Amino acid sequence: MFIKKIRKSVSDFFEWDNITELFGLLLLVFLIRTFGFGLYQVPSGSMETTMLVGERFFADKLTYVFTDPKRGDILSLNDPTYHYSDSSIKRLFEEYVWGPSNWTKRVIGVPGDIVEGKIEDGVPVVYVNGTKLVEPYLNAYPIISVWKSDKNAVRVSAQNQVSRYVANRQISPSAATLYVNQLMREGRRYVSFDPTKAWSDQPFYRINPNNIYYNAQGESDILYPHTPTVRHNLHQKKRQGNSYWDGTDEFYVELRDGQYWCMGDNRLGSSDSRVFGPFERRLMHGRILFRIWSIDSDESWWIVDLIKHPVDFWKRVRWDRFFQIMY
Repeated sequence: MFIKKIRKSVSDFFEWDNITELFGLLLLVFLIRTFGFGLYQVPSGSMETTMLVGERFFADKLTYVFTDPKRGDILSLNDPTYHYSDSSIKRLFEEYVWGPSNWTKRVIGVPGDIVEGKIEDGVPVVYVNGTKLVEPYLNAYPIISVWKSDKNAVRVSAQNQVSRYVANRQISPSAATLYVNQLMREGRRYVSFDPTKAWSDQPFYRINPNNIYYNAQGESDILYPHTPTVRHNLHQKKRQGNSYWDGTDEFYVELRDGQYWCMGDNRLGSSDSRVFGPFERRLMHGRILFRIWSIDSDESWWIVDLIKHPVDFWKRVRWDRFFQIMY
């Protein structure tokens, strides 16, 4: 009797009317999510302290269907380094369903603007159309390099991973040390901190003093606000007509149609237009409007973190950063 009921339920579910209703519902959800609004989690510290890793935001997508981004907008955009498929159908899938990761940046320049980055009295400044930009949103706190987890655990993980690469002949034994060091660097991140407060009372992230990175000279790696960025070896100077940029705070850009200059509020910890040049309009898909909640966690799903750490989870909730309008 029970088996018959299950078979009948399954048979009823696969009736054509039910299938079309389900398909219609999924299509509606897809359209709302793609062109209406989105929920985003901050993946990196490039927008600190305006946005912190582990925060969730509501984004308005509908506005950008009818209007273009404006200066000062905080927006979500697709990773500009992502290599899309040559197939037009697959590319649409990648752009609107599953593909590049989401980045969050602030619009500094719009099409037709001339954006210049200069160093004045040792401080980076930005000019838009000849007017010096006032940027009250910039991160006013220093950032410090910390290990994402226990240093020894990071080292063991890096060594094991490189050992597998060597065993599989993916890299040569002579390059093993180089790759271990690279993975060790990836095992660190920069976080904002308040130097006037104890490590146990930090307002942005919980910082374990045992996880602070120290170099061979025993010095911690701290970058202070309003300090010019240094050009990385991978950041070569690029030119586009009269425009140029090289990953530092000195650049000159004449924005063409469909081009935007976007930067992170955490200038010392942001990979943005200074590295990649102007962002194309097609990469932008949502304006960040509202902070929903804030948790000091880099888990993609907060429920996973709650299951893993049912007690400690609540200690990492930033209650004072819930339900706030973004500027």
